[in-house]
Amino acid sequence: MERLERDVVVIGAGATGLTAAVRLQQAGHSVVVLEARDRVGGRLWSDHIDGQLYEIGGQWVSPDQTVLLETLDELGLDTYARYREGESVYIGADGAPKRFTGDIFPANEHTRSEIERMIGVLDELVQQTDPAAPWEQPRAAEFDHISFKAWLEQQCDDAEARANIALFIADAMLTKPAHSFSLLQALLMAASAGSFSHLVDADFILDKRVIGGLQQVPLKLAEQLRAGDLRLSQPVRRIKWSTAALAADAVDGEVVEVVTDELVVNARRVIVAVPPNLYNRIEYAPNLPRLRQQLQQHQSLGLVIKVHATYETAFWREDGLSATAFSPYQIVHEAYDNTNYGESRGTLVGFISDEKADAVFQMPAEERKRSILNSLASYYGPQALEPVVYYESDWAAEEWTQGAYAASFDLGGLTRYGALQLEPVGPLRFGSSDLAAEGYQHVDGAIRVGRRLAAETADTLARQSMSERSAHGTFVEGVIA
Repeated sequence: MERLERDVVVIGAGATGLTAAVRLQQAGHSVVVLEARDRVGGRLWSDHIDGQLYEIGGQWVSPDQTVLLETLDELGLDTYARYREGESVYIGADGAPKRFTGDIFPANEHTRSEIERMIGVLDELVQQTDPAAPWEQPRAAEFDHISFKAWLEQQCDDAEARANIALFIADAMLTKPAHSFSLLQALLMAASAGSFSHLVDADFILDKRVIGGLQQVPLKLAEQLRAGDLRLSQPVRRIKWSTAALAADAVDGEVVEVVTDELVVNARRVIVAVPPNLYNRIEYAPNLPRLRQQLQQHQSLGLVIKVHATYETAFWREDGLSATAFSPYQIVHEAYDNTNYGESRGTLVGFISDEKADAVFQMPAEERKRSILNSLASYYGPQALEPVVYYESDWAAEEWTQGAYAASFDLGGLTRYGALQLEPVGPLRFGSSDLAAEGYQHVDGAIRVGRRLAAETADTLARQSMSERSAHGTFVEGVIA
């Protein structure tokens, strides 16, 4: 077994972990990043499938993601706008495709009116919700004990309007059925993007992409680490820490031992930068406090299939379509033009989430593909049935993710455990985009959390060093200790 000593061990080489590691290294601390996968990036992954570059994981950049935009500029990465010229397509309960422009789907006057009214109601509630502390919302307990579905049924008598409002949170973001999470969790999702209206506006929330792929962010961050400070294919098996470190300022002199199959690292601090559903893949000695263990049992990731279909040409553009398409009644609930920068081929990307994903995963692969392409053809016509490259991103089957896009709480969990998830456990800190306020479940949020964890960790290390110098009778800020 190779043995290392570092100030900080960072577990996870996604955007959060690498941001924290780079910042700590810049502050003068020694770090090592341990990654279970054989690659950098976590839930960001840009790869070639049958010669075609696909964003298998996260990909979009929106104007409110100011920290991500700042990071892209620092790393010298350029962006380009998502193609959006032409009409969008909506398929309602009648199964007929309808073309439209703007944000509100074409429907009868009452349904449209109800959609617009409910957007206004949710925007008002979101303005009362701090994404950094949603449990302090004036009606937090009430809103956390009713499902988003049940609340919508109380507020609106139009089933199609309810289905469309739910689509923006349940299908498109949390990737869970609307009956399985609370109204408060829905408000947090919208507050993290600035408003519910932003989630409705595809031209805002899915504004730009990075030329060459968003995975370049973690890849370029990794390049800034010193040689040997990033170790791939090193799943952490065990963290040995001391319960004495639970007391405030009681971490002086404590050493944490982090063990993989090939390494033993002794460190003063550990940052666990993986999704919450993976925390229990690590053995903690001793166990984490009981409430932390309970917390983990009330968070889970959703389920989504990201479908990529590439064609010789972007045929929908010739037909006057932007390729933006929505339907709460279709297998593919939303789809977009996802053509890469500078390519002559055209690519569509579509999404199948929660219970619809359950259903298609029961099908044999060829039947599933046929059903998905038929759904795309409902929006774009029969040409969508014949892609030259087809691929399904299945993150639920990925060992070190097991779902998408982010962890969310069950009913009552956000008020019960939300604040606790942000607290350190002695020398251990936990964080990822799943725990972000602004930019929740996005790369922007991952970077924000990484910066916060680095700052908190650096602060405790500085206080520990000062305490140790004081204990040895050295000068501390001009005073003889």
